[in-house]
Amino acid sequence: MVDVLCGRRLLTRDGAWVEAEAALQNKVVALYFAAGRCASSRDFAPLLCRFYAELVAEARTPAPLEVVFVSADGSEQEMLDFMRELHGAWLALPFDDPLRHELRTRYHISVTPRLVVVKPSGEVITDKGRKQVRERGLACFQNWVEAANIFQNFSG
Repeated sequence: MVDVLCGRRLLTRDGAWVEAEAALQNKVVALYFAAGRCASSRDFAPLLCRFYAELVAEARTPAPLEVVFVSADGSEQEMLDFMRELHGAWLALPFDDPLRHELRTRYHISVTPRLVVVKPSGEVITDKGRKQVRERGLACFQNWVEAANIFQNFSG
């Protein structure tokens, strides 16, 4: 994913900007395609938030994972409201970045929410991340790390 987002800046929930390359280097990236007006997105966001917090934000040794929100909202304000209300401490592609639409096409996103987990190259590990998080919880992350072929010594 670093390859695809190289040279871009990502937005934090608090409104700060980070360089994509630095934030995503050597990490499994979960692209979270969602919209605040979508009931299913609003239902899944708290679960994803807990998943992320347990693996990254609250972990003694943070897991090599980053979530990048790719908004399907109708406006930038809707996107920002959804981020502030229900999102974890993950990143977002800016609303006005045309890559939002390119990623929806590249990963065949026709409905939201979808959690597409990718290798640093952008190659898909699974397009069923939402289902895996719901059904297997934290256990699915180890499979993602192994498939991504990074940080072989991670034992979450």
